[in-house]
Amino acid sequence: MSEFFITVRVYLEDTDAGGIVYYVNYLKFMERARTELLRTMGSEFGELFKNRLQFVVHSLEAQYCKSARADDELRVTAGVEKIARTYILFRQQGFRDRDLMCEARVKVACVDADRHKPAAIPKQLQQQFAAVLA
Repeated sequence: MSEFFITVRVYLEDTDAGGIVYYVNYLKFMERARTELLRTMGSEFGELFKNRLQFVVHSLEAQYCKSARADDELRVTAGVEKIARTYILFRQQGFRDRDLMCEARVKVACVDADRHKPAAIPKQLQQQFAAVLA
């Protein structure tokens, strides 16, 4: 699969008092890209919930390179860097045209919804993510 991305329009509500995207909103944009990637793979959160599983952000490392402003159109990528038994490591970037605005590595853990403990990612889902390994 080629690089997965979504397009996000920056709204005024996404900006801070200085008129640039508030840093945490890039993380929201990245969450949307990961969610849409899951959908394009044919999986949905409803299926995970039925199995009492959840994906939660365990940790992340982000760099903010340039400032996006209201009405900018961003391309937000979601690539799979590593798949382990209980987590997936994503590499994500946000671009305005060819300019890199931000990038992050996001570790998303699979947890048992009842016990709130790490759980194995279902094999079928592991295989689907392996198909989009960056």
